[in-house]
Amino acid sequence: MRGANRNRLTPPAPGGWETLSTRNVLDDPWLRVEAEAVRTPAGTVLDPWWVLNLPDWVVVVAITRGQEVVLVRQWRQGARDFVLEIPGGIMDASDIDPIAAGSRELLEETGFAAEAWRHVGEMWPDPARNNNRCHVVLGTGCHAVAEPRLEPGETLETVVMAMADVRRILRDGGMESTLHATGLLRGLCAAGIVEF
Repeated sequence: MRGANRNRLTPPAPGGWETLSTRNVLDDPWLRVEAEAVRTPAGTVLDPWWVLNLPDWVVVVAITRGQEVVLVRQWRQGARDFVLEIPGGIMDASDIDPIAAGSRELLEETGFAAEAWRHVGEMWPDPARNNNRCHVVLGTGCHAVAEPRLEPGETLETVVMAMADVRRILRDGGMESTLHATGLLRGLCAAGIVEF
């Protein structure tokens, strides 16, 4: 995990903030909230500094045999709207790696499977407050193999979109989630479809 230091008790990187204390405020299976007291290099003590401990996530860039992209339009309670995204979700403890998690999420949410997989990379969802990582995986040769098996907290529809339309929504802001838009761009770059 490049650059990740989630052990709150280890000394910070040179020039980083020192953690003086940590108080557990909320402990839930999906989220743990901690209030840290930290000291900046200038000597300022910030208390509380809120840290959200979340499981790692995975997002899937799923490209079909016909060079289309498998997306989902999913209800997001925080936005109070349906949001266009790439498939993905929380990495379960049973997932051996991001590809296993991505394969499971793609099948559950869309009923699609991929012929080939590649781990593209990882990123911080919100490095100011969250200590989890979001992994980007690329699935190619995707095709429908089953009906979606949605979890009780999921309301979504599968959207298979032509590559020209995918480029348009990325350019024009039709994919408003920064993690999903960034993940999609990284996956399309890894597939050799988009260049920077």
